[in-house]
Amino acid sequence: MKKSKKLLILFISLILLTILGGLESTSQLFSQHLADNIIANSDSYQNLEKPVIDSLVGNKPGRKIENKSFGVGEKLEYSVNYGFINAGNAVMEIDTVIDIRGHKCFRVISTARSNKFFSTFYRVNDRVLSFIDVEGIYSLWFEKHLREGNFKSDRWISFHQDKNIAVNNKQDTLKVPEFVQDVLSAMYYIRTQPLEVGKAILVDNHTDNKNYPLEVKILRKEKIKVGAGKFECFVVEPLLQEGGGVFQHKGKLTVWLTDDQYRLPVLMKSKIFVGSISAELERYSVGKIENQDELSGN
Repeated sequence: MKKSKKLLILFISLILLTILGGLESTSQLFSQHLADNIIANSDSYQNLEKPVIDSLVGNKPGRKIENKSFGVGEKLEYSVNYGFINAGNAVMEIDTVIDIRGHKCFRVISTARSNKFFSTFYRVNDRVLSFIDVEGIYSLWFEKHLREGNFKSDRWISFHQDKNIAVNNKQDTLKVPEFVQDVLSAMYYIRTQPLEVGKAILVDNHTDNKNYPLEVKILRKEKIKVGAGKFECFVVEPLLQEGGGVFQHKGKLTVWLTDDQYRLPVLMKSKIFVGSISAELERYSVGKIENQDELSGN
């Protein structure tokens, strides 16, 4: 159950949240989100200090991605199911734009919480944040606060894209590819890209102090019905190109993205050794976007 639930949480962020880590709260990013109080031991987060490293000014990498898919105010609410049994809920939200080292960044917050029944056996109360450059759609800061059973972890990593390095909460300096993504920002980047059945999108991803080349295959189109409505969708599957990592030998991941400008992830499924885990969109609010079109669903 523990591995299954962690895989699901990773999956909800598309390239999603399972990540074990060491606790080191010194110099962590102070991320105020007063509307969200579901994270365990929330008082400890209010005492965190701003990291010194993010006071540094860097040169902006030269990339601008056309984004007609998401903006501030987008909120996606999911039911999380193990087979036909509801296990909890998850939310992905862009609540504001803030400044990180002179860059305007979307603040994306992803939370996952087990329901009362599942919490009796294994309680999950996770919160993950990604700060994504508004123009270039790449990560500048990533943090995760995991509360899973008796396991507790708080981590952050600061991406200095102009220098192709990342610095984590242990003050390790790591080399990263140009315009590297974290597990959450990767999904938002994919949503901005043109999708064509039979083709693939390649994304450089950084997870747990390692770089993973990620291939996202566009498998087919199909119409599906979820709690939020009926939608025409692209069906995509993220795969590692080489090496080991979070997507290898952990079960098959499949994501349904709406066939419209928004590319909403309306359904996410993971087949595991016994049964499957899914996250199904129940409610949504689109963000502030110029030139909005009609959604593919009803």
